[in-house]
Amino acid sequence: MATIIGGIATSHIPAIGNAIAKHKFEDPYWKSFFDSYEPVRAWLDEQKPDVAVVVYNDHGLNFFVDTMPTFAIGAALEYENLDEGWGLSTVPPFPGDVELSWHLIESIQSEGFDLTTCQRMAVDHGFVVPMQLLFPDRQPWPVRTVPLHVNTVQHPLATPARCYSLGQALGRALRAYPEDVRVVVLGTGGLSHQLDGQRAGFINKPFDLYCIEKIVDDPNELTRLTVHEIVRLAGTQGPELLLWLIMRGALSEKVIRRWADYHVPISNTGAGLLLLEPLEAVLADPS
Repeated sequence: MATIIGGIATSHIPAIGNAIAKHKFEDPYWKSFFDSYEPVRAWLDEQKPDVAVVVYNDHGLNFFVDTMPTFAIGAALEYENLDEGWGLSTVPPFPGDVELSWHLIESIQSEGFDLTTCQRMAVDHGFVVPMQLLFPDRQPWPVRTVPLHVNTVQHPLATPARCYSLGQALGRALRAYPEDVRVVVLGTGGLSHQLDGQRAGFINKPFDLYCIEKIVDDPNELTRLTVHEIVRLAGTQGPELLLWLIMRGALSEKVIRRWADYHVPISNTGAGLLLLEPLEAVLADPS
């Protein structure tokens, strides 16, 4: 049976992709940010996941405000990275896992979640930047992938409680998969940030740190927030917290925090990083 070995929350802003392309790893502005990923990469090297389920929000590459599914999941052989207009270099396609994708689709649908199924799907920086951060200079990509898109752009958005419940359904579906695969779930996106309007550049560090604390031991506290409260506290792009809640919901009720970090500002964003292990995975590890 499939094993969920951990969950990772990480920023996905396109400026990171540009910094990677320009090899700014030792640049004073970027060094501490990139260095903070070393413990997470070491954990991945040790744990060797077979599959990464990447929870992200599409930024107009597949979907735009005129046609925006609340939840969409990939069921393709591979996922091509296309030019999305940020000047980012494209990377080789990401391998899919079609059998796992269809298992997830059927299982999650049976729990009352209506997913848009994509048998052809391109991926943008929301998906690609986390993969570059966690698996640098790894070609071919060392994991198969399942993209799970969540609308954080066109209101009304799914509530935090609904997204956490989706994560729980995702976790049950993964654990019921009969193949022996090791799965890591990525929740991507920034914490507080606002890219436009009168509050452009807005960052709420106390709220970001509150989220990083609560998502570990008391995620239900975050599910009591409304989307409008998140926008007020974290900016118009702050609802990307929903992606973190889906990742957290997929894990067990009790988790071990293996690593946490926070940087501000990273391109006008509160950039958080978390590595969580489900308690049952820790207890089952003989080492």
